[in-house]
Amino acid sequence: MARSGSTAGAAAGPPHGAAEGAQRVAVTGWGRTAPTAARLVRPGSYAEAVAAVRACGRAGARGGIPRGLGRAYGDAAQNAGGAVLDMTALDRIHVIDSANGLLLCDAGVSLHRLMEVLLPLGWFVPVTPGTRHVTVGGAIGADIHGKNHHGAGSFSRHVVRLELLTADGEVRTVERGTPLFDATTGGMGLTGAILTATVRLLPVQTSLMCVDTERTADLDDLLARLTATDHRYRYSVAWIDLLARGASLGRAVLTRGDHAPLDALPARARRAPLSFRPGRLPSTPGLLPEGLLSRRSVGLFNTFWYRRAPRAMTGELQKLSAFFHPLDGLPHWNRIYGRSGFVQYQFVVGHGQEETLRRVVRRVSERRCPSFLAVLKRFGDADPGWLSFPAPGWTLALDVPAGLPGLGAFLDELDEEVVGAGGRVYLAKDARLRPELLAAMYPRLDDFRALRAELDPRGVFTSDLSRRLAL
Repeated sequence: MARSGSTAGAAAGPPHGAAEGAQRVAVTGWGRTAPTAARLVRPGSYAEAVAAVRACGRAGARGGIPRGLGRAYGDAAQNAGGAVLDMTALDRIHVIDSANGLLLCDAGVSLHRLMEVLLPLGWFVPVTPGTRHVTVGGAIGADIHGKNHHGAGSFSRHVVRLELLTADGEVRTVERGTPLFDATTGGMGLTGAILTATVRLLPVQTSLMCVDTERTADLDDLLARLTATDHRYRYSVAWIDLLARGASLGRAVLTRGDHAPLDALPARARRAPLSFRPGRLPSTPGLLPEGLLSRRSVGLFNTFWYRRAPRAMTGELQKLSAFFHPLDGLPHWNRIYGRSGFVQYQFVVGHGQEETLRRVVRRVSERRCPSFLAVLKRFGDADPGWLSFPAPGWTLALDVPAGLPGLGAFLDELDEEVVGAGGRVYLAKDARLRPELLAAMYPRLDDFRALRAELDPRGVFTSDLSRRLAL
């Protein structure tokens, strides 16, 4: 059993202390829409976290919400007029049990840091989204999914237990399979602040990926290939050209792979098979002109991206960072959408609802939404989190500039399509869903509300998202 100390210590940032003494700042999600002002509190110890939560429960305090690295796209980690609890200073790795593949760490540890520590030991995180700059607590609160959901499920499937700081200021050990565990995984921080988690890890032999890439002619071609052969791959994702029309509607680049075994590496790479050195480009400028991502510019990019992809390539070795997190190489890439920011719209519909997926793709294409980040994945079995997003079927995520005329009404129409097909939208990405649609999307919503009312009757844990959707 290996034991590690603090991963980064109390990183530089806002001062520690109780909520009433913290600085007031404007807080927004990664989409950079609808910022609201809150007191930013950064506890540096468990005791300070307890004190901060108790302060949030005092009369007139307007509650608090835990926050990690700010990669929720919408308003899930905002709290207008109240407190936002920045949990990133709680970032210790306590135990790495190499014999059993178990990790015990603080909730403020990032997946990036875990990769740095775990890969040299031959372990990898069980699930990673499109960025490694998320915390373990955020991964549980949003019950994140990755390119391997069709086989591995979401992050919470690999969590054995967690320690949760609840509204009464007490720390509870929450075991997998209990109602509080199921309410917390996907609960967007509304059941309490996660302090630690025990997570099962994935053994790997190298830090490279063995990747197959192919172009598909249209959406039907893509769905057929995924249905027929996705089970052969641990990881799978398709980039879709949402500006393509006609016979090319939904054309895509399908990328699938697995962790490369040691014998797949060339001799030179075998000298350091588990090295992890992600590349990094210059940061995106803070001010970019509105309209940079026009239909014309995105259309040219999409055509270039599709045509540059190989028609079929097998066994290509890629770095982990290139396969899982290509945008992490461009710091602050969210600035490219200009001052208005952007909306990421992600939904899932079940198997047998492919016609709904086709209609949505067709409507986005006909409206000429300038989206260059559009990905489709196939989900496997759902996990038990009451507000967990994944369900068996197809999930499509697309980014669009928030200033696009008529965007709100158009996304409302897509919501109706999704609800009519028995689907749902992802709360960690959402910034504008109408609350009356939530119960149809999440059947365990009443259970979540009832448990939260019993656990936190005064609403100590609250957010802009929870108020907007009456969670």
